[in-house]
Amino acid sequence: MNQTKSSTTKGIISVICAGFFFALMTFFVRLSGDLPTMEKAFFRNAVAALVSLAMLSKSSEGFHIKKKSYPSLFLRSFFGTTGLIFNFYAIDRLNISDANMLNKLSPFFAIIASYFILKEKASVKEWIAVIAAFLGSLFIIKPSFELTSVYALIGALGGLGAGIAYTFVRKLGKMGERGPVIVMFFSTFSCLITLPGLILQFKPMSTAQFATLLMAGISATGGQLCITRAYTFAPAKEISVFDYTQVIFAALLGFLFLDQIPDIYSVMGYIIIISCAVYKWILGKKAAS
Repeated sequence: MNQTKSSTTKGIISVICAGFFFALMTFFVRLSGDLPTMEKAFFRNAVAALVSLAMLSKSSEGFHIKKKSYPSLFLRSFFGTTGLIFNFYAIDRLNISDANMLNKLSPFFAIIASYFILKEKASVKEWIAVIAAFLGSLFIIKPSFELTSVYALIGALGGLGAGIAYTFVRKLGKMGERGPVIVMFFSTFSCLITLPGLILQFKPMSTAQFATLLMAGISATGGQLCITRAYTFAPAKEISVFDYTQVIFAALLGFLFLDQIPDIYSVMGYIIIISCAVYKWILGKKAAS
């Protein structure tokens, strides 16, 4: 029992660390200034690709990929890359806490995607949580004809892409595919997709901008390693809700360094979405017990 509690504690700490690193990533992406979105996305993924390639080169199985994994790896990478580009676009135009929270709609989108991709049926209570979370997102999106609403909608679409991508990650995990292979395939795919945009819209970087993009890539890699480590210690139902600490870290970074203060409607949206996540987490624990 004590060993189980110890593993769960390690998992929670790892998830919180991942949230901090991913919040740092969004902070550095915003801090890098007016560089094109594709340029930022390329450098963010290039670091992760290099790290995952190094990890695979030292593993016993090397770069072996299961043949049956390729379709799911492609779809995970396609939706993940789309979600990442939308997320980066939103980060540059919204408060980073708003952009982070809209991206955190991904677990709710994953419930919908799992129904079609994995044939996993959600309970009525889980569907209620999904609907409530989407209603909460409207407080952040604040539908109107202003550009801010369009940027927020793009941020929500980033969460949709991430949610579908995570569903394929789950499918790949069930198929026995290795984590570093999934990270390597996704990161390399993203670099190839964003490379034409990087070339066509390339904007020379200052030393400071290059340093911030490098830090964004390092932070993202740290977040990926921590989140992978977290789920080796404990199942998602035990620790997933702590992933929302990322929004708190992002709000603090935005307030301290970017003079960003979420408005009352955004805060209400945060509360609704996080409450839905906690409710979903409690349902998962009850179902498991």
